[in-house]
Amino acid sequence: MSEILEAVEVETGSAPRAAVIWLHGLGADGHDFEPIVPEMDLPEDVAIRFVFPHAPMRPVAVNNGMVMRAWYDISLAGGKRQEDEPGVRESERQIRALIEREGKRGVPAAATFLFGFSQGGAMALHTGLRCPERLGGIAALSCSLPLADKLGVEAAPANRDVPIFMAHGAQDPMIPLSRGVEARDRLIALGHRVEWHEYLMPHSVCAEEIADLSAWLRGILARAS
Repeated sequence: MSEILEAVEVETGSAPRAAVIWLHGLGADGHDFEPIVPEMDLPEDVAIRFVFPHAPMRPVAVNNGMVMRAWYDISLAGGKRQEDEPGVRESERQIRALIEREGKRGVPAAATFLFGFSQGGAMALHTGLRCPERLGGIAALSCSLPLADKLGVEAAPANRDVPIFMAHGAQDPMIPLSRGVEARDRLIALGHRVEWHEYLMPHSVCAEEIADLSAWLRGILARAS
């Protein structure tokens, strides 16, 4: 098993029965989305453990080789952004280890959710759709789909119909809306269940988005109870 990543943890109550593993974006860290937990309208009858892991430090080619927290390297080969496949695969293993740890702490995969923003959202999609155990859901915010051409043969049957929440800013200069739409359309074409949202925002999150995400999560938890 991969070494467990260091992470910030927030529990909304004692003896959590659900978990959200929330993956940050390129150059951020696990503290990035920690302040959002109190802003989410969460059910009072279900304690949730939020796990905000820190991605490993690595040089990132598109940022002039600067060393920062990143789930994988990104290069510009021929003017096109390309993901570092070995890095993606290694991060997948590390995220899978976090899911397995939740199982050992009493939260089954079916009550574990993968959330992520930007590069973290890409990893939530990549990892969640390949996970051999059924997850509670995947939320992918302002991101694209890494190794998209391999998903069709690598997707796990257990998560073929897992609920997916995708959201993107119409004014995103970092990951253009078109890339998010392309990822959404690829997933739908493969038969995945995607709830799609667009917001008038740049590469960020907004209050309306958090409200929609909270409602989506509450709905799943209510159906599972």
